[in-house]
Amino acid sequence: MVETRDPDCLFCKIAAGELNTPFLVETDDVVAFADIAPQAPTHVLVVPKRHISSASALNGDDAGLLSELVAVANQVAKEQGVDQSGYRILTNVGDDAGQTVHHLHLHVLGGRPLATLG
Repeated sequence: MVETRDPDCLFCKIAAGELNTPFLVETDDVVAFADIAPQAPTHVLVVPKRHISSASALNGDDAGLLSELVAVANQVAKEQGVDQSGYRILTNVGDDAGQTVHHLHLHVLGGRPLATLG
């Protein structure tokens, strides 16, 4: 998938450093920052710098990026101190799933027991 940057995308602007959002982690391809409406004591978003609309837009060429997103999510969990107690990594795909910013991102949630789905 070769999407690069969407000038109207909030997460593209954040990842490019245009909004002065403090990064908890930054690599060449990924940034992580605190969610502005946290759903748990630890709620961090892990975002590729390249615009990808959602997980449904990933393909085999994106295996390295997906691996890096998960590695950064795991690093965030460790740095936030939730790696031992447990944490959730999730992504939403589409409006019905609750995706409000149409740029692929992983949520890292932890710091308290999380409700099960269903």
